[in-house]
Amino acid sequence: MHPMVKPALRRGWRDLNTVQFGMTPAHALTLGPMDTATGSFLDLLDGTRGLGLLREEGRRMDLPDGHVDRLVRRLSRAGLLDDSRGGGPDADALRGKREVLDRLRPDLASLTLTTSEPGDALGRLAARGSMRVQVRGAGRVGAVLAALLSGAGAGEVDVRDVGRVEPWDVAPGGLPAEAVGDRRDETARRVARRAAPGRPPRRTAQSPPGADAPGFSLVVLAPRDDVAVHAPDPSAAEPLLSSGTPHLYAGVVEGTGVVGPLVLPGETSCAGCLQEDRTDRDPTWPRLVAQWRSGRQRRVGACDLTLATTVASLAAAHALAFLDGGVPSSAGARWEVSVPGLHWHARPVRAHPACPCGAAENSKGEHTSGDGRSHETMAVHGPSEESCRKADAERPAGTWRAHV
Repeated sequence: MHPMVKPALRRGWRDLNTVQFGMTPAHALTLGPMDTATGSFLDLLDGTRGLGLLREEGRRMDLPDGHVDRLVRRLSRAGLLDDSRGGGPDADALRGKREVLDRLRPDLASLTLTTSEPGDALGRLAARGSMRVQVRGAGRVGAVLAALLSGAGAGEVDVRDVGRVEPWDVAPGGLPAEAVGDRRDETARRVARRAAPGRPPRRTAQSPPGADAPGFSLVVLAPRDDVAVHAPDPSAAEPLLSSGTPHLYAGVVEGTGVVGPLVLPGETSCAGCLQEDRTDRDPTWPRLVAQWRSGRQRRVGACDLTLATTVASLAAAHALAFLDGGVPSSAGARWEVSVPGLHWHARPVRAHPACPCGAAENSKGEHTSGDGRSHETMAVHGPSEESCRKADAERPAGTWRAHV
């Protein structure tokens, strides 16, 4: 192990004996009491020395025997240490791709904030390279989303859609203006490959648009049709449910951006649950949806460029959180934001007992709320200073503790 204090966290001294790692309430930790010599020793935890060399440096600084090992263990338990040589064989292979890793260094720094074991961050970043993701829909949302996933290190990003690029499909980071008239899916795949930090993977044989999705870690449904965004058709996801493929919904409808739900087949609510729940609350819902879906007139929907980009970014963030092993808040919920107010809300999607997906049998309420109403969750929390000082005051003398 080559210990390294996570460089993504800024460090500052609260007083002569207490050091704070990180600035924001989400990640700030304090450690103390800490003597001056130990505080100076922290600068040596930069990933360039193994434990043997660090012990020698500790003896030169007159630190007690075993002090270096205790410090490393305590910092590791607090989630403040990384290992510059950890992460396993895939991480080693990624280290050998200097240009690729340099492109991904901000993403790696972010992953260090959400992982606790030394070496986990680079291991997870390397694991993204083996992931296969499919984006269904190549409009203003889907094409940008595909480029973001590819640029963040997802190994293969396939894009499916029909038709040709229209002028209103063009978006910065997505389909380019010079592609108007070209096949939409092929153009979006090219955009995704060009966004990849390394050499784009070789294209595999393409299956028909309506085929199942074997081998995909995640499928993102980002339709250009606003009705499909507002009222996703459960039948379109039946192959995904039957194959156990996780899938995420995203899109824009009438100036409202939507991300979610993330469907974990058999575990969290799906499009069928959403349809059943809406019908329970509004018996006219099926009639309205039938009318909306019957309209075939050519029209350009309300899809504000900045809103579409925001939705693509948030959907990509939720997708990456899932690919990295987490369960984001879109599991069992739809995040919604509307212009011009731009207030984010999470609308729970209940696992419905009448839906054949089976999620209701396994649901214990951890992803949904009982009233079905929207609630704001992007609340502003107070600064960390007050809570840190209170925690410091409660800390027993002579012990090491980390406080949020």
